[in-house]
Amino acid sequence: MEDHVTDGSAKRSSQEPDWRDVRAFVKAHPALVREDAELLSDLGLRINAANVVEFGPAALARHVAAHRRESTARLQLEATARANFAAQAQCHAGVVDLLEARNNADLARRLDETARTRFGLLGGVIAVEGTAPAGWRPLGEGLTDRMLGAEGQAWMGPNPFAGQLFGNLEEPLQSCALIRLALWRSGRPGVLAFASAEADGFTPDMGVELIALLARVVERTAERWPVL
Repeated sequence: MEDHVTDGSAKRSSQEPDWRDVRAFVKAHPALVREDAELLSDLGLRINAANVVEFGPAALARHVAAHRRESTARLQLEATARANFAAQAQCHAGVVDLLEARNNADLARRLDETARTRFGLLGGVIAVEGTAPAGWRPLGEGLTDRMLGAEGQAWMGPNPFAGQLFGNLEEPLQSCALIRLALWRSGRPGVLAFASAEADGFTPDMGVELIALLARVVERTAERWPVL
């Protein structure tokens, strides 16, 4: 009886395939496994096609980060565009205000009001070398060149001479915008100046086109009342 059982077990063992043979067969015929959906399901496997991009955690994080950078850049551009548009609109409105001035003193008052109410600055000043009209700041001869440089037309940022232009202000002067003026037929040197309480209110990398426009308007408007 024992001999019969032993012989049966040995017979069954001899009929079971060796795993090494099975593994070698599967490696030699991989298509048989890939095409057997039922076998794949039983084994808990799935096909991952080589031409399909699989967003794992790292790849997904990179994708999200790139999207955020693009969104941030777009929002910054939109904000800059809106700010530029608003500044242009306020500048054009300021031009209209200046053109309605009744005399040089009124011109200076309107400029200062435009700086404060339309641009949120500490103030605006018209300064000229020599005799100055009422409401303007008088400058010593050659001071325009010292503030702007002999060939300079504009200055954006802190300036050591700015305090002489603005006098006492509600808040400390941190930065300023200065534009050269050539006033009346004689082209007398002068400066159109704006004061900011913020250090980055005016910086050297800023464009001066809008402020230069106001300077040209001041020059043309002041020609109505020349100072002898």
